Amino acid sequence: MRKIRFSLPVQLLISALLAWCGAQLTLLLIGDDVASKANLLSSGYYQTLMLGKTIYLGLLKMVVGLMVLFSLVEGITNIGSTLRLKALGGRTLAFYSFTTLIAISLGLGTSLALPAWEPLSQNIPIGHDVKLIDEQASGGAAILANLVKMALVNPFAAIADGNLLSIVVFSFMAGIAILLSVPSKHPLLTVISGLNKSVNTMIRGIVKLSPIAIFAIVFDISLTSNGSLIQQLALFALLVFALTMVHGLIVLPAIAKVMTGISPKTLFKAISAPLAMAFATSSSAAALPLAKQSAEENLDVSPEVSSMVLPLGSVMNMDGTALFEGVAAIFLAQLFGVDLTTTGLVMIFIMAMVSSVGAPGMPSGSMSGMQLVLLAAGIPLEAIAILLVIERPLDTFRTAVNVEGDLIATLVIDRWQKKQLAIPGTEQSAELLVS
Repeated sequence: MRKIRFSLPVQLLISALLAWCGAQLTLLLIGDDVASKANLLSSGYYQTLMLGKTIYLGLLKMVVGLMVLFSLVEGITNIGSTLRLKALGGRTLAFYSFTTLIAISLGLGTSLALPAWEPLSQNIPIGHDVKLIDEQASGGAAILANLVKMALVNPFAAIADGNLLSIVVFSFMAGIAILLSVPSKHPLLTVISGLNKSVNTMIRGIVKLSPIAIFAIVFDISLTSNGSLIQQLALFALLVFALTMVHGLIVLPAIAKVMTGISPKTLFKAISAPLAMAFATSSSAAALPLAKQSAEENLDVSPEVSSMVLPLGSVMNMDGTALFEGVAAIFLAQLFGVDLTTTGLVMIFIMAMVSSVGAPGMPSGSMSGMQLVLLAAGIPLEAIAILLVIERPLDTFRTAVNVEGDLIATLVIDRWQKKQLAIPGTEQSAELLVS
């Protein structure tokens, strides 16, 4: 008899629905009896069920620091191997930072302007292992001092304490130092790549336990909350989808129109194939070969530009991911009753940019960076389980927007280069740029 195998997103959805139904049935059976509910929460059956959540989150916290360290160091060294043209690389980084900045601002601004989400309960324990941001540090100097104090920590202590901001800072420093010190084929780069693959293999194994953890977490939240989780989750998904479409259908085409003169109709006709590939696979890396072909054949981009800008974009240009992480952080903070001060918002803003750079170009790659955003802002790590239920469907649209941003960046930078070539007296400098 042939076995029916469900993909991980389907397993997560089924697990969440079963947990919610089980919680509603349990509430129906015990009614409003406070004593019965208290006995249930202290029973051995319930504690055994919650063990699934404890094991999953414990394993995740065990490897998250190493994952951030090795993924960012390898990402920086890989970027360096493609940056053969310094001037072109500077423009590429500047443009990607600009569009990511717009995406995060769109997400955070809209989320803060809308009414606050309803908390799941009045008293949700955050846990002693999560370090909250100092609520008194609301001034500009205090914010800067707090960030510096958190960032400049011994890297081994940072990994032990789960100080991901410090890990990110050290990763950037180490990556740049390695980039400047060793040749592109040095064995050290092979070791770093192997360690990163090993940690990712561990994470893939841990993720296989996520349906069990999802069942325990959703059952726990549904049993102890006011029952509005599913409705709010649907509204949150609608908000993320709408903002992603605004960025992909309005903001990015407008940038392309202003900087290159191309019309949105012509643009989407030229890049429809790689967008479809990105949507179908939820992987910007899988869409890269088709994106390069479309850029050169349909947008008339030079191979010198496309061969550098597109690979760099698949690593660090994650507009849709950054937007999602910003909106999700506000949603989860309000859902779990975490009061975000100015420092917390700054942390979300910074970490959304940083983690989008290190997000793997594969399905659900943003979930690794989302942990960084949550922990940095003092939001319980277990909150990420709520997002797993709807993350994969939204990931398809986000990935398409990411690839769209890569292609528009390639077009804009190629036009910049060609304009420089056309200016009298710049032939020598332009030759240096492409030699």
